[in-house]
Amino acid sequence: MRILFVGAEAAPIAKVGGMGDVIGALPKVLRSHGHDVRIMLPYYGGLEQWFPTPGKPVWQGSAMFQDFDVFETLLPGTDVPLYLLGHPAFAPKRIYAGPDEAWRFTLFANGAAEFAWNYWTPDIIHCHDWHTSMIPVWMHQTPNIRTVFTIHNLAYQGPSKAQLATMTWCPDYMQGHNAIAAAVQFADRVTTVSPTYAQQIQTPEYGETVEGLLSFISGKLSGILNGIDTEVYNPETDPSLAQNFGVATIDRRPINKRELQKEVGLTPNPDCLLMGIVSRLVEQKGLDLVIQTMERFLAYSDAQLIVLGTGDRYYETELWQLASRYPGRVGVQLLYSEPLARRIYAGTDVFLMPSRFEPCGISQMLAMRYGSIPIVRRTGGLVDTVTHHDPQHGQGTGYCFDRYEPLDFFACMVRAWEGFRYKQPWTALQTRAMRQDYSWDKSAKDYISLYQDILGKPEAALTSSGTVPSATRA
Repeated sequence: MRILFVGAEAAPIAKVGGMGDVIGALPKVLRSHGHDVRIMLPYYGGLEQWFPTPGKPVWQGSAMFQDFDVFETLLPGTDVPLYLLGHPAFAPKRIYAGPDEAWRFTLFANGAAEFAWNYWTPDIIHCHDWHTSMIPVWMHQTPNIRTVFTIHNLAYQGPSKAQLATMTWCPDYMQGHNAIAAAVQFADRVTTVSPTYAQQIQTPEYGETVEGLLSFISGKLSGILNGIDTEVYNPETDPSLAQNFGVATIDRRPINKRELQKEVGLTPNPDCLLMGIVSRLVEQKGLDLVIQTMERFLAYSDAQLIVLGTGDRYYETELWQLASRYPGRVGVQLLYSEPLARRIYAGTDVFLMPSRFEPCGISQMLAMRYGSIPIVRRTGGLVDTVTHHDPQHGQGTGYCFDRYEPLDFFACMVRAWEGFRYKQPWTALQTRAMRQDYSWDKSAKDYISLYQDILGKPEAALTSSGTVPSATRA
């Protein structure tokens, strides 16, 4: 199969959230199964640090009265062809935000459609979030190109239909009051990044006002759980860590805790419960629960906390003030740092994700991979990836609570703090968590089955050999 992934992010070169992990990892696995998978991404400023500056464009096009260039390279560390859509609107290093966000991503989607019509024609365009929402609409009358639309976060639905009509071509048959509503109606299949989230978004609590529409198209809606790149995220080989370790050498892991405490200004103490948060600091991630409960929990216990991330000014200020009141016990790093994030996964004892909603979540899987026990609210993908610890029967991989209430979160932290005191069962819990398989292999097979179903052909008819064609025009 010929599959073109189109999205706003792709790890490691342009990553803000889970979408970047998906687009950066899934195509590589799909190519290993013999499919010709390629990626299209905006040519953001600063990408040259990842690869030599591409030479002449492989194709030039026009959309929305704008000329653009398409350059070709490879996603770093892979054999996945990467097409970069170059236009002055993407010259800044930022990915999101700005007054022109709706316009620039509508231009990107339009350019990707023109590219597929005129240069490299895929069997399937796999579109990601509202930034590519118009592609399924435009491809509706192109029978040789099918579309899959993946919802990574329904809270962001893109511009209204009226705004789109002022920027680009909206066909007469187009329906839907905004970009997301149009995409889910015209895509051949709609997916979310976890099975539970696919069910939740059909309810008023999580449906963000489009739950009725999502229920209406539920026959083509499914959830496929995200994975993690287990080659890139491997505590046995990760160069970011002070000490590498694995399941068989978990006794080496405490060195990472000690070095992390020193790095972020916490008092080195191997016996305290060290908690970690790596997150966008926004309401969705449950920061309200953290702010309401953490001071009391710190007074109740000897625990420490390290927070890494940026976001809303309110949460940044509240966490910074908490750190000032608890020097040596709370460290707050208001920045983005992938190496430090990995050291937090490898050095903390527990990882906090008390999300109000969570389409899938990657961090809890990475935390388990590195031996940090997740404390999560049972919502979205957290339900599908973390099971509650049952010490009596030696089962479970984390601590879970149901209601979005401070008392429930507080009680869950207390249970983890008490469990940490019993070293042998705790090590067994860490080992179970580290042995969980959240690689992309199973999810890739689910996507392949989905693509096959859309095209109505068996896999044998779609791939003539186990090799993938080179990234040249076909």
